[in-house]
Amino acid sequence: MMYHSLNHKARTSSFKNAVIKGLAPDRGLYFPDRITPLPDRFFREIDKMSNAEIAYEAIRQFIEPEIDPDSLYRIVEETLSFNFPVKTFNDNLSVLELFHGPTMAFKDVGARFMARCLGYFNKNNPETITVLVATSGDTGGAVAHGFLGVKGVNVVILYPDGKVSDIQERQLTTLGQNITALKVDGVFDDCQDMVKQAFLDLKLTDTMQLTSANSINVARWLPQMFYFLFAYKKLYRQYDEIVFSVPSGNFGNICAAMMAQQMGLPVRPFIASNNENRVVTDFLQSNIYEPKPSIQTISNAMDVGNPSNFVRIQNIYHNDIDILRRNLVSYSYTDDQTRTAMKELYESFDYIADPHGAVGYLGAMDYLKDHPETHCVFLETAHPTKFLDVVESTIEKTVELPDQIKSIMGKPKSAIAIKSYSELKDFLLSKTD
Repeated sequence: MMYHSLNHKARTSSFKNAVIKGLAPDRGLYFPDRITPLPDRFFREIDKMSNAEIAYEAIRQFIEPEIDPDSLYRIVEETLSFNFPVKTFNDNLSVLELFHGPTMAFKDVGARFMARCLGYFNKNNPETITVLVATSGDTGGAVAHGFLGVKGVNVVILYPDGKVSDIQERQLTTLGQNITALKVDGVFDDCQDMVKQAFLDLKLTDTMQLTSANSINVARWLPQMFYFLFAYKKLYRQYDEIVFSVPSGNFGNICAAMMAQQMGLPVRPFIASNNENRVVTDFLQSNIYEPKPSIQTISNAMDVGNPSNFVRIQNIYHNDIDILRRNLVSYSYTDDQTRTAMKELYESFDYIADPHGAVGYLGAMDYLKDHPETHCVFLETAHPTKFLDVVESTIEKTVELPDQIKSIMGKPKSAIAIKSYSELKDFLLSKTD
């Protein structure tokens, strides 16, 4: 499989090069040259397959032969070493829990998969690769844990100071080893802009090998399609019409779902549930795409004012707004509405949701008002204890910490404060001296 830049000004790339480079030389995101639908039998008999078998069959066309089949299957198995439970509340509503991995967030799958791919490609390479990543919350912890101790790889994580939860911050600032955290005086978009600028800085790229582990990287982004296949496997024999409500910030997760749809997953439309960062919601209403400064909310991982992956979504649907509207519905919610949803889930279903899952629930409920025949699955993308203050104050209940969180609570945080791209550049260059 070859990959092309969505800016269409760079040469096509192999999967390996796309993973290592992260971003194309023309600043475009990489996208596969083709998407081959899976046979109908795959979806008719999907419940007869293991999760590893499903994931391998879905991802292999985008990777082989650059990673041989046996190695790729092993990477998939190692990535999927935890569960993805679906809990059904009634005939119309289920939740897909994606927080059972090591950092208790949905990004564990993409980070673990990418780390193993990069380890495979770098096993005989004497040069050190620097993974540079921006996080609005959960990406940083997932990447840090996914790459912890990986030979020949250093990880540098940028996060907005004071705009991630305490537990999220601990997950990316307490590991040491090959992980360095930089706290940025700004918002997530500032962090993401610095990362993109670094990839295009010849003084850096001529001196060191940089790659990204944000969802702009194809190896981080594509494995997220697995979630939707796993949920479909569990529900398709009971329900004729299944839709997914996806809490959406940088739009990588919902974009991966759309890739699964292009491969034959019989699901339409997808619901992008946004917090007050509503660039895509507004675009679908006005046909004007206008990035804006991000707004800080209690669902901070979705605080993105210019979602990188939306260009991939537009490409999937041929930049045709009418086709896009048939496949994407978007709603936006305030923090007050999010808190109300958290209370409602707890009081109605005895279910404790984090703020992001609550936004997904709101999108599902709004969609069901006009489509009562549908079974809607909202995604719970992070364990509620990652947002402990918000959750406990909202539902007025003490939530027990899981072992993954308890293990980091007593560790000291270590992060370097920066305010500008020049400080990031100086830091990176200092590591090459």
